[in-house]
Amino acid sequence: MKGIQKKVSSHILYALNKGGHTALFPIGVALLILLPFIQACQTGKGQSSQSFLDSSYYSAKAYYDSISFHKQSVLSSPETKKVQKGLDHFYNHVLGSRFNGAMLVAKKGVVIFEKYQGYANFEKKIPITKKTGFQLASTSKPFTSMGILYLQSKGKLKVTDSIQKFFPKLAYPGVTIKDLLTHRSGLPEYLYFVGDYRNVSELMSNQDVIDLMVKYQPDRYNLPDHHYSYTNTNFMLLGAIIQKVTGKSLENFFNDVFFEPLGMKHTFVYNPNTGRKYKNRSLTYNYRTREIPNECFDGVVGDKNVYSTVEDLFKWSKALYPGNLFTKEELQAAFKPYSHEHPGIRNYGFGWHLYCYPDGRKIVYHNGWWHGNTSSFYRLIDKHITIIILSNRFNKQVYHVDDIWKLLDAAEYGGTEV
Repeated sequence: MKGIQKKVSSHILYALNKGGHTALFPIGVALLILLPFIQACQTGKGQSSQSFLDSSYYSAKAYYDSISFHKQSVLSSPETKKVQKGLDHFYNHVLGSRFNGAMLVAKKGVVIFEKYQGYANFEKKIPITKKTGFQLASTSKPFTSMGILYLQSKGKLKVTDSIQKFFPKLAYPGVTIKDLLTHRSGLPEYLYFVGDYRNVSELMSNQDVIDLMVKYQPDRYNLPDHHYSYTNTNFMLLGAIIQKVTGKSLENFFNDVFFEPLGMKHTFVYNPNTGRKYKNRSLTYNYRTREIPNECFDGVVGDKNVYSTVEDLFKWSKALYPGNLFTKEELQAAFKPYSHEHPGIRNYGFGWHLYCYPDGRKIVYHNGWWHGNTSSFYRLIDKHITIIILSNRFNKQVYHVDDIWKLLDAAEYGGTEV
């Protein structure tokens, strides 16, 4: 911990000693950044989950406000150079030559690694660039969950509301929005039951799925709030709730609340039901580079179908600190573990997978896989680190992010694992 305190102090002194910038970096801001580390060192113990959240959130805005002062020191530090060398090795040898996508790693608000490789469209030889939008698959779910929390903050709904408040004819009593957010609803997987009741050759919408659930009432997996069971049906319903409450398509809602305010210019919700074309949308391919066409489920949104770039997702990551879109309390609720029936460090919050360590550290993330699209989006929020890997050609190596955690931890803190 002393090493961390010394490191943060050096960044502050660097900023304070830069001629002409001292007035722009008040001592109060410096102390605000250093305070959480001083407190942690004084205790001599790992921070509790609550204190970690408080210190990380309070320091975040000041930390990012000071990026222009410490960017050069971050990029030129021996730790960063060591990490960049390791990231090059990961990119070239773990993702490998068959990787088709983009990767970005940022530390303390500074991008330390960013690379692109392959084609958005193999047939037309359209290369992947910074503007190429990738299907995020289930990495879309955090947008839906944070959209629900946004609507709650505006008094439009409550996470304790039952699903019957929005869909009175839908059975499954006892299921609440919170159960959907935490995958504890016990509802059946729509990807599995739809084919039992209709022709799957035609595109569907969220309402089509709900209508099937109303008519046929497929058996639930569990009673509500009894077990964690990851099910796309939960976020299909959350997407439908957002559309019903706002009277907007999910795309327009996300544009108004997230994408446009954050400058995410190349992010959108793709819905083939609308017929709209997106010139920066990458096509999806299997491992053999054969294009995978749309199927009936591609018209369902909320559980998938957000397309984005690594740079836009980095903007999203930076916005998930208090004072931007959400309060500290709202973010604490989103990143809180809700499933405790199985002991261990893995858990799930409101639309976020979690690693919760005994010393208070927490990794907030979500992976995605739909057709040939694979995605990883990780936030080590106590270290202000973001890791994003997106691919439109199936590549399971995209999920080997633990290799990057170990690299970052060993380079910065001398440890061997996160």
